[in-house]
Amino acid sequence: MRPIPQDIGAGLFLLALAGLALWLGSDLAGGRLNQIGAGMFPRVVAIAIGLCGLALVIGGLRKGGIALERWQWRGPLFILGAAVAFGFAVRPLGLAVAGPLVIMLGAYASRETRWLETLVFGVVMTAFCIGLFRFALNLPIPVAPWPIGY
Repeated sequence: MRPIPQDIGAGLFLLALAGLALWLGSDLAGGRLNQIGAGMFPRVVAIAIGLCGLALVIGGLRKGGIALERWQWRGPLFILGAAVAFGFAVRPLGLAVAGPLVIMLGAYASRETRWLETLVFGVVMTAFCIGLFRFALNLPIPVAPWPIGY
């Protein structure tokens, strides 16, 4: 059995993602160009993703490429775990804790993480997100409800 090139695997994944997005958004009203509905943007993005996937599959079939390697579960598990941890932590602990937490957990996805740089990046990105979401956009995201109630 011939190994599947990476481009074909990625293209098939994007086609599946586009199909899932179209299916999940099928009950949203699309509207028309002069009166855009809630489903217009998700459909356009899903179609664009599907076209990119189709281009990858066709390109992979025409020229071959590097074969898919054995999948590593460490990266996807830690990235997914970081997103879930953020969802559970942001309301009770606030963005001041959930921000660095998600970045530190996500850093475990790679064995090549440099922890000092990751910690600095987490603090800087959290400060940026607090400034952007809480102050610039005035969104009701808790910053640090446990010590200051804000």
